Amino acid sequence: MIEIEDIADIDPKRARILDGAMKVFLAYGFARTTMDDIARAADMSRPALYLLFKNKTDIFRAIAMMLLGRSIEQAKTALAADGAFAERMTRAIDEALISMMRAVVTSPHGAELLDMKSSVADLVGCWRGGLVEHVATAIEDEAVGNGVDLAAKGLSAKLLADMLLDGLEGMKTRISDPDQQRQAAAALIRVIDLALQKG
Repeated sequence: MIEIEDIADIDPKRARILDGAMKVFLAYGFARTTMDDIARAADMSRPALYLLFKNKTDIFRAIAMMLLGRSIEQAKTALAADGAFAERMTRAIDEALISMMRAVVTSPHGAELLDMKSSVADLVGCWRGGLVEHVATAIEDEAVGNGVDLAAKGLSAKLLADMLLDGLEGMKTRISDPDQQRQAAAALIRVIDLALQKG
């Protein structure tokens, strides 16, 4: 299984390359971006860039790993914070999914970059598994704290976590406006919160 890169572990030179490459990809799109463009954006020579990355797809995957790793860390932090379950879960979903994609979606080349999902499908699968795990843990903790037996209701924390992420994925294909996505996510989270209440 692929490890999603922990952003704290990224070498400063590598981080500079990924930051510069992200800006270039957003400005020109993937197809028009060259390794020269990325080297210039990172303020380094092209040969030095090739010492760290074999091609721009390799760089694109590294950016995806960095963003997905950051997303999971933000979700973990939001879920572990104080506050009501629905508020923490809403914050986690917003930071991990909706806000994370803002720069890409609003870029003139966002559609092209999103179409490249096949080159990072393995990373997205790993990321989703990690996110489901954290969401399921928060759901299980809330159920236990509320004295709710999910199994007696024919549910499990993992089933509810999968349902939430599947619902959010479907929502993103239908709704492009981030504010409307937040409203739809909040509604889904309210349904899960109801399942976590006694009665």
